[in-house]
Amino acid sequence: MSLKNIRLEVMQAIEPQVQGFMDSFLVPIEEIWQPSDFLPDSQSDDFFSETEQIREEAKELGYDFWVTLVADTITEEALPTYESWLMDVEGVDQHDGRDNGWSKWVRAWTAEENRHGDVLNKYLYLSGRVNMREVEITTQHLIADGFDIGTDRDPYKNFVYTSFQELATNISHKRVGKMAKKKGNKLLGKMCSIIAGDEMRHHLAYREFVKTILGEDPNGMIEAFADMMKRKIVMPAHFLRESGESIGVAFEQFSNCAQRLGVYTAQDYIEILQKLNNYWEIGNLNGLSEQAEKARDYLMNLPGRLERIAGRMQFGEDQYKFKWVEANGML
Repeated sequence: MSLKNIRLEVMQAIEPQVQGFMDSFLVPIEEIWQPSDFLPDSQSDDFFSETEQIREEAKELGYDFWVTLVADTITEEALPTYESWLMDVEGVDQHDGRDNGWSKWVRAWTAEENRHGDVLNKYLYLSGRVNMREVEITTQHLIADGFDIGTDRDPYKNFVYTSFQELATNISHKRVGKMAKKKGNKLLGKMCSIIAGDEMRHHLAYREFVKTILGEDPNGMIEAFADMMKRKIVMPAHFLRESGESIGVAFEQFSNCAQRLGVYTAQDYIEILQKLNNYWEIGNLNGLSEQAEKARDYLMNLPGRLERIAGRMQFGEDQYKFKWVEANGML
């Protein structure tokens, strides 16, 4: 039987559990927060005074901070790309009246994620600190350019990627929120913190998907995990670019900003890998094939190898001038 058929059989075998995952890791729509819970009410007489407060508090945040917040926002706004990608994964089926559990998960996950870009985009607009047209051009480019995260239609690889990436975004949003709060911006701090909470729930869900698959097909899952780590987990916005630029230029410069701020670092990448190794108990799996054993050895040794590489890495200190953010004394 081909790898594709095995994966499809496993996805179909565990599909009855998906509703339980949704009940455990997603929040009913009527109960979850919405962007309007945080932003000034445009129907209220206090709208302009509350907006002015946002603009005043925004002046305390530095240039690298705004670059990072803008890039995080654009990453969240590229949601159509992520949904269409996941809807094409083997085992996710919304055709021929099937509408299976996996397609329901993808849509429900997308609906929760959609609120993140919505609230951050509106905050950026009200803050008066960024060039919204340039932000919008970059967002359109990112969606139009698509992405290639190295997973193809393989559900195993896609769930490894989302397990990793959801924790990475949790870390980034949480740290941005702490920085905002430290500068006295409680509203933005609270927004970023609650987004981080959503990302953690999603991480826990995808992490559980992988654990469940390990119980059905440990050899295939371990090999898929190792293959993803060999390719490296690229960020979903790795094609990020500003107007008039080539694909990926803005992402490289944004990564330098995030590294300088300590929002998301090479060390975080290593620690996420180690956490996944530990949770999935990679070192304790028994009865693996020879190929899977080699993959397991690679995964167990990889954190140490990356630690040595990280110690030699250097990041640019020169401040790149983004079109999204005017300096205006924020250096």
